[in-house]
Amino acid sequence: MKCDITRGTVGCNMGVGCLVMLVGIPVVVFASDTTLKEATHSRPVRLITEEELEKYDGSQDGQPIYMAINGVVFDVTAGKDFYAKGAPYNALVGKDSTRAVAKMSLDPKDLTHDTTGLTEDQLESLERIFTGTYKAKYPIVGYTARRMFNDDGSPNKDFKPEDQPHFNLKLEL
Repeated sequence: MKCDITRGTVGCNMGVGCLVMLVGIPVVVFASDTTLKEATHSRPVRLITEEELEKYDGSQDGQPIYMAINGVVFDVTAGKDFYAKGAPYNALVGKDSTRAVAKMSLDPKDLTHDTTGLTEDQLESLERIFTGTYKAKYPIVGYTARRMFNDDGSPNKDFKPEDQPHFNLKLEL
């Protein structure tokens, strides 16, 4: 496996993808024997582990507050009145709360990524809230392993970073 990062491009010759560590941040780059140029749809993305996500649960002042939905990690710090420690939706942060958002539930058993058994109405509600609320209001800071990789650990070939053209984000890398 060979990955090359030079002058704003990333090249990878292993055929599927590379997991690259830059300044201690894991970055996954997908390529198929091509060079990826800096573009919104092919920029490096940040993998955020469950353990790392748990650290951003709103319990520490001055630290960002992260929440994942559909494996997409949002920085919801701007909504700290809703998500900080003691706030009404604090139970949702520091984890992937996809099921809870779909069901509009704060029940601890719903605080999971698992969407098994959700009704069509709940899945439609999830998509509306994901797109109309979270993607519209909060910047995406990364993705969970479940979003980027298959159960066997191989890269998810269907993974594509979400577009958020209304946010002007600085790469943390």
